[in-house]
Amino acid sequence: MAMKNQRLVCAVALAFCTLASAEAQVLNRLKQRVGNNAENKAGQKIDELFSGKDKNAPPGGQAGQGTPGSGGMNGGMGGNNPANTSGGGLISTPPDVPQNLTEAEAAYKRNSYGEARYAVQQAMLGVELEIGNKILKSLPESISGLPKEADRDQVASNGWGWAGLIIKREYQKGDKQLTINVANNSAWMAGVNAYLASGGYAQQTGGQQNWKQTKVKGYRAVIEYSEGSGYKLSIPLGQSSLVLCEGLNFASEQEMMTAANALDLDGIKNMLGEQ
Repeated sequence: MAMKNQRLVCAVALAFCTLASAEAQVLNRLKQRVGNNAENKAGQKIDELFSGKDKNAPPGGQAGQGTPGSGGMNGGMGGNNPANTSGGGLISTPPDVPQNLTEAEAAYKRNSYGEARYAVQQAMLGVELEIGNKILKSLPESISGLPKEADRDQVASNGWGWAGLIIKREYQKGDKQLTINVANNSAWMAGVNAYLASGGYAQQTGGQQNWKQTKVKGYRAVIEYSEGSGYKLSIPLGQSSLVLCEGLNFASEQEMMTAANALDLDGIKNMLGEQ
């Protein structure tokens, strides 16, 4: 009898362990499904945040974008709200130089050095943008029969002290285009100056000369040619500034050089304060 009872206890214990193991497996599976579901949702939210797209959105749709009456971000609570179809965007307003200098002085007097530094930086940025616009206005209205594309004019700076300054103008007629960039770009300057200092004349690719040294109005320069991108002429001005001319569908090197000679390089250099 004792032996039977012992066997019964062992059988019950084994059954309980088997059931517990099965329940644990089911519980783990449920946890895994919930975890995977949470990860998928988190991944979708991250995708929406950084790419603006929902993997589960229908073709042509976008997460949260919505359409009038769709109940999306623009649709509100499912009402018939319209989508935005007008608006002039933001106005490009350069920093006010005198105002920032006044604020910098006031902040300095009250020992708010962080605010003073910021105001000085904004004043410097304002000066740079004013000089950039002045240079842009000094560029020809047309070059080699190509009129300027006024709506593409650009003056921008990523910092202050001529760091990341970009002055850009495009000229175009049909498929012929000339792009003028006046920039402070250490990578460009380093490459061009290294080549000029090396005394090298040209590189050969497949027996064809694709870049060489030249001069534009007395300034040493490097001219390049590529079948895919056309002509590129890099002209260093002083220690930190560079004029980059890019020509698409120009017939010859001489035509590209003629276009570059239309620029007032001395005037640009003086406005930049280069030595």
